[in-house]
Amino acid sequence: MKLLTATNRYYVLLASLLFTIGSALLYFGVLWALQGEVEERLFQQRDYLRREVRRTGHLPGTPFEGRMQLSARPLPEVLRDVLLLEPLENELEPYRQLTFRLQLNGQTRWVSLSKSLLETEDVRRLIEWLLLGVLGTLLVSMVLLNRWLARCLWAPFERTLQQLSAYDVRQYQVLQLPGTRIEEFAQLNLTLTRLSERVAADYASLKEFTENAAHETRTPLAIMQAKLEQLLQLPDLPAPAGPLVADLYAAVQRLARLHQGLTLLSKIENQQFAAAVPVHLQQLLTEKLLQLEEFIEDKQLRLETSLPMTEALQLHPALADSLVSNLLHNAIRHNHPGGLLRVVLTAKELTISNTGPVLAATQNPAQFFERFRKHNPSSDSPGLGLSIVHGIASFYGFEVRYEYAAEQALHTLRVMF
Repeated sequence: MKLLTATNRYYVLLASLLFTIGSALLYFGVLWALQGEVEERLFQQRDYLRREVRRTGHLPGTPFEGRMQLSARPLPEVLRDVLLLEPLENELEPYRQLTFRLQLNGQTRWVSLSKSLLETEDVRRLIEWLLLGVLGTLLVSMVLLNRWLARCLWAPFERTLQQLSAYDVRQYQVLQLPGTRIEEFAQLNLTLTRLSERVAADYASLKEFTENAAHETRTPLAIMQAKLEQLLQLPDLPAPAGPLVADLYAAVQRLARLHQGLTLLSKIENQQFAAAVPVHLQQLLTEKLLQLEEFIEDKQLRLETSLPMTEALQLHPALADSLVSNLLHNAIRHNHPGGLLRVVLTAKELTISNTGPVLAATQNPAQFFERFRKHNPSSDSPGLGLSIVHGIASFYGFEVRYEYAAEQALHTLRVMF
């Protein structure tokens, strides 16, 4: 719902409430005044009749407006609304009737004075039509005003939203927002323009830093790894130094993997993988499973696959390779000897299941998507595999779920396209 629509909805509700209350007060107030006027005339006529009867002893001969009926039968002395037949039009019409006792020639008679309420009904209908007309005009006017405001006054804001929705920080763009005579919109455009300048500059700096850090640290790590490999191959390496060099070499390898994982995550978050090509996951999974066949056989895993040919997905080749590799490496690394490795691909999702360590009841499987979160804290894994999987899935709008079946200690990672 748009802001102007939501605001006008409250205005319309408030106006309708106030108009309804005001109309009801006006309507019943006018009816009360008209009915009071009719009753006052009836009481005046009653007092007039009583004075004339006391003075002359009989009813006056000059009639006044309304009707007068004389009855010897006792009637209740009340003021009420009645329907009386109109002889000229031969139809019932509403009257206000006052009944009272009167001593006439030593006898008690009951006089009923009636005054027509047709004028009151006409006024009531007129008021109803006037109120409905005013209310309808008010509502139609507010709707038309809302449309005019949305089309004219809020047009600069709509153009600003359109440019913001098309803004791409990877293009190092600075927003070029149109000028407007509305002070608030002009201030908003100025703030957004300055913000886009800072965002573009920060993004460029961050990208440059990431590239420089990845380049400058990769070379020393490669040199250290090569030198340690040469050192381990020396025939005259002292025996006590061998384990120390081996530990140092393992630490350098772990540091290299950590560097590679963090660099990849940074590039994913900075959206530096814009290019995409059709990728058939069935072929990619088959290739990766062949590459990992030695590791699967070494752990004597029971491999179950269902890899039908499905429609290609638009993915960056490096990200597709990293997604599949991390999922399979995770399933193999955390599996136990003789365990199950199941890989199932459909048009809607990729599911990889493996037996593994038992999770405590307090552990939430989703927490393993966090960086450096591992099943075994003492593992030499950097703990970035599932973080990379989650980052790639988020980049392409996929949904990743981590499911755990406690009965079989079965861990399932489900990537839904």
